[in-house]
Amino acid sequence: MADAIHFELDGREVTARAGETIWQVAKREGVVLPHLCYADELDYRADGNCRVCMVEIDGERVLAASCLRKPTAGMKIKTQTARAKKSRAMVLELLATDQPPRAKAHDRGSRFWRWAEQMEVQTGRFDARGMEEIPPADDSHPAMHIALDACIQCNLCIRACREVQVNDVIGMAGRGARAKIVFDMDDALGGSTCVACGECVQACPTGALMEKSLVDANGVAKYADKSISAGQPPTPAPADDRPRLQETHSVCPYCGVGCQLTYQTADDKIVAVQGRAGPANRGRLCVKGRFGFDYARHPQRLTQPLIRREDAPKPNGQISPTDLHKHFRPATWNESLDFAAAGLKRIRDSYGGAALAGFGSAKCSNEEAYLFQKLVRAGFGTNNVDHCTRLCHASSVAALLEGVGSAAVSAPFNAATDADVIMVIGANPVDNHPVAATFFKQAAKSAKLIVLDPRGTGLKRHADYMLQFTPGADVALLNALLHTIITEELYDREYVAKHTEGFAALKKHIAAFPPEKMAKICGIPAATLREVARVYATAKTAIIFWGMGISQHIHGTDNARCLISLALITGQVGRPGTGLHPLRGQNNVQGASDAGLIPMMLPDYRAVEEAELRAEFERAWGAELDANRGLTVVEIMQAIHAGQIRGMYIMGENPAMSDPDVRHARAALANLEHLVVQDIFPTETALYADVILPAAAWPEKTGTVTNTNRQVQMGRAAVGPPDDARQDWWITQEIAKRMGLNWNYPGPAEIYNEMAGVMPSLDNITWARLEREDAVTYPCATADAPGRDIVFGDGFPTKTARGKLVPTEIIAPDELPDADYPFVLSTGRQLEHWHTGAMTRRARVLDELEPEAVASLSARDLAKLNLAPGARIKVSTRRGVIELNARADAAVPAGMIFIPFCYVEAAANLLTNAALDPYGKIPEFKFCAARVEAAGAAPRPA
Repeated sequence: MADAIHFELDGREVTARAGETIWQVAKREGVVLPHLCYADELDYRADGNCRVCMVEIDGERVLAASCLRKPTAGMKIKTQTARAKKSRAMVLELLATDQPPRAKAHDRGSRFWRWAEQMEVQTGRFDARGMEEIPPADDSHPAMHIALDACIQCNLCIRACREVQVNDVIGMAGRGARAKIVFDMDDALGGSTCVACGECVQACPTGALMEKSLVDANGVAKYADKSISAGQPPTPAPADDRPRLQETHSVCPYCGVGCQLTYQTADDKIVAVQGRAGPANRGRLCVKGRFGFDYARHPQRLTQPLIRREDAPKPNGQISPTDLHKHFRPATWNESLDFAAAGLKRIRDSYGGAALAGFGSAKCSNEEAYLFQKLVRAGFGTNNVDHCTRLCHASSVAALLEGVGSAAVSAPFNAATDADVIMVIGANPVDNHPVAATFFKQAAKSAKLIVLDPRGTGLKRHADYMLQFTPGADVALLNALLHTIITEELYDREYVAKHTEGFAALKKHIAAFPPEKMAKICGIPAATLREVARVYATAKTAIIFWGMGISQHIHGTDNARCLISLALITGQVGRPGTGLHPLRGQNNVQGASDAGLIPMMLPDYRAVEEAELRAEFERAWGAELDANRGLTVVEIMQAIHAGQIRGMYIMGENPAMSDPDVRHARAALANLEHLVVQDIFPTETALYADVILPAAAWPEKTGTVTNTNRQVQMGRAAVGPPDDARQDWWITQEIAKRMGLNWNYPGPAEIYNEMAGVMPSLDNITWARLEREDAVTYPCATADAPGRDIVFGDGFPTKTARGKLVPTEIIAPDELPDADYPFVLSTGRQLEHWHTGAMTRRARVLDELEPEAVASLSARDLAKLNLAPGARIKVSTRRGVIELNARADAAVPAGMIFIPFCYVEAAANLLTNAALDPYGKIPEFKFCAARVEAAGAAPRPA
C-alpha cells in the first residue's frame, strides 16, 4: 500500500492509510473510541475540543486527541490504559454536571448519554452552573427546538453550518461561563437568516438542537432514540418505555439532486428525516428534504377513487378541494378503472390513437414512467406522451443530443470540488438545488466562481465574478465569450482538431460578436466579458452548470449550444473537474426522460421515426408502434382546442398550474371528452377530471429514480398508502389490461428488469445490485464496477464520435417591454416551495416558512411606484392579472419582477407567455412584458 504507515495499536501492529487519524484507524480495527465533538460522517473536520477520545502514546508526556492526531511509523498507542480511560470519564463527568438530569434530558438516548452510560458516568460531582448562565429555550422556529442547557459547546453545529452547508448562521459569543451558541447576531432562530437545512440538528450529540416533531411541549424527546446508527457507541440503547423509531432508507422526493435520506417513522407516520451518506448529498439535506415530509398525511390526500357527478359539469374556473364532494362521487376501484379505461378506449377506437395523449410524471419512479409511456405507445397507439421536462430542460436536452449525442450530464455536480473554475449561469442553486450549492460554496473557497444571471442569486456573495446581464441577452453575452476565446486563440487547438466538428464555421460566425458590440446588448462591460472568457479558457479544469434561466426561453436551445461550444473549444470536458451539467429540476426528471416519457424518443433516446430502432421495441412489447413524433405539452393543449385531441390520461402532473398561460390550458382541460387524473391530491388539474384515481406518495412506494448526476438510486416504502390509495404502477397496469394489453407485472422489480432489458444505459445495473448498493451511476462497464461519473473522455456518442459546434444568432424574446407593460416578468421556484406547490404547500413547516404569494422587485422600483414592501400589488400581462404582496429584493434588478409559480391563489402562469423554442418546444417562462401597480388601481387598456 502506497504511503502506508505501520505502527502499534494496543500491542498489535496495524497500518494507517495516508491522511488517516488514530481514531479512524482504531475504528477500522474494531476499537471505537468515545467522541462528541467529532462527527464520524463525511466532510466533518475534527476539532479536538471535547477531549473524550484521548489516547496514550509511548514516550509522550500528555494524552493525545485521537480524532486529530495522525500516527507516525513505529508509534506505540494505547487506547485502554487506566490513565486514558480516567481522563475520558472525567471529561464526561464534567460535561454531565451541567446537563439536565438524564431522566429529564431533551434526548436521553443521545450520543452523549449513550457514551456516558457505557463509561458508567450518570451525573457529575461538581458544582453546576447557575441558572443565570443558562440561555433560555428558543421555540421561535417552526421546525427546530433549541435548548442550550444541554449544549456542551462541541461546535459541531458551527462546523455543520459554516463548513458543510456553508450558510454561516451559527457562531459562538460570550466568554467563560457565559459563552454560548448564537444565531447571527444573537437572534432568535426563527428571526435569523437560518435556511432550515437542519444540518446542525443532525449533528448535535446532546439534544440541545432537535426537530420539533420529535419533542413534546417541554422539549423532551417523545421517542426512545432520535439518532440514526452513525456515530453511536457499540452498546444497546438504554431501557426506555417510549416508542422507538423505525428507519427506512430512501431518496428525497423533491429536486434532481437525489439526496439519500432515512425516514424515521412511528405508528405508520413519518416523524423525522435524517440525511444519509449518499453519493450526491454525502449526508446533507435542505429544508424540503428534512422538514417537508408531512404532506403525505395531509387531510386533503386522495384516499378513494372518484367519478364526476352527472350533475356537476366541468368548471369554468377553479373549484376548492374542500368542495370536492359537490363535483365527484366515491366509486370502487373496479368501477373507476372500468370507467377510466372505457372512455380512453372509446376515443381510441372511434378517432384513432392520435386523439389521445398522456402526461407522465418526473415525481414517480423509473418503473412507473416506463410503464406509463409504454401504455400510451402500445395501448393508445400514439407518441403523444410528455412530462415536465418539456417545461424545464427540453431545450438543454435538444442541444446536448445535437452537440454531444447524450441528453445527460457529462460530470456530477460534486465535480465542482475538483475544478479550478466553476461557471454557474441561469441557475439559483442556493434556492433550487441547495445541497448541490453546498459543493459550489465549498469549492469557491479555493476555485474561481463565475455566476451569470440577471438576478443576483444566492451564490453572489461567494462569487469572484457576478455578471448580472440584461434579461434575454444570454446569446449576446455567451457569443462575446466565444469571440474572445477564439480571436485571442485561447482555445485548445489539439482538442478542437481531434474531438470537434464545425469549428471553422463557428470561427467565421463569431467574428460578428465582439465584446465591445455585445456589451451594449447584454449590459456587461467589454473588459469584464474578456476577463471572464480568459479565466474560463485558461483554467486547467473548468465546469459549467446551468438552470432554467438558460433553457426557458424561445432561444433556450441556442443558449445551451453556446455553453456546449464554450466547453468543447477549450477542451473542458471529459476530465475530472470539467464538464457540462444542466441542473435537473425534479427528483426523477432524468430517469423519466431516459425511460421514454417524451414524444419524439423511445427509451434511451431512440428516435421514434427510425424504423430499425422502433422495431426493437415492437418485438419487445408485442405491439405495432406509431412512426410519427408525438406532440409536446403545450402542443397537446393547442391540439385540444383544435379538436384533434379528445382524451387524456395524466399521472402526477399539474398542467393547470405548470403550463404557460394556464387560462388557455385550463380551458383545454375543460374541453376534453374524457380526462383521467391519477394523483395524491385534488390538484388544480384533478378538478377538471372525469375520474380521479388516488395514488401512493413517494414515501409509500418502492422503486428507482435517476438524479441529475446519472445516479440510479433505490427508494423504499417507509409507510403504507392511506386507506384505498394504490401504487401508480398498479393503476397504470389495470388501465392497460382494460384496454386490451396482457400485462401482469407482480411489482416494480419485474418492471425494472424489462426496462433494463431494452435500455443499454442500465447495463450491469440490476435491481438486486441497487437493493444492495442503493445507488449506481450509469454507464457501468461490468456487474461489479462502479459507474463512470465522468464521461466523454474518449469521444462522444455521436455518429462521428465528435462534438458538434453550432453557431447561434441573437434572437429577441417573443414579447418585449413597452409603455403599457414596462417590466420584465420572470418566474421560478423558492427555497421552501417546489414546482406547483401540490406537495410543499401541504407540508406544515414549509408553508409556515413561506405562507403567502409574493412578487420580488427592486427597492428602487417599489419607490418609483410609491409602494412599500409588503404592499398589495396587481401584476398584469397580456394574458391575465394576479394580486399578491410585494417584496423588496436586492437580487432583482430594476425593471424586473420575479414571481414563484407555486401559489394557486396568485398563479404566476396566468401571466406567462406560451411562445415556444422551435427546437426544444419549451415555453418562454423566463421573459414576458408585465405591468405592476397598486392593487385596486383602475384597469388600463391593453
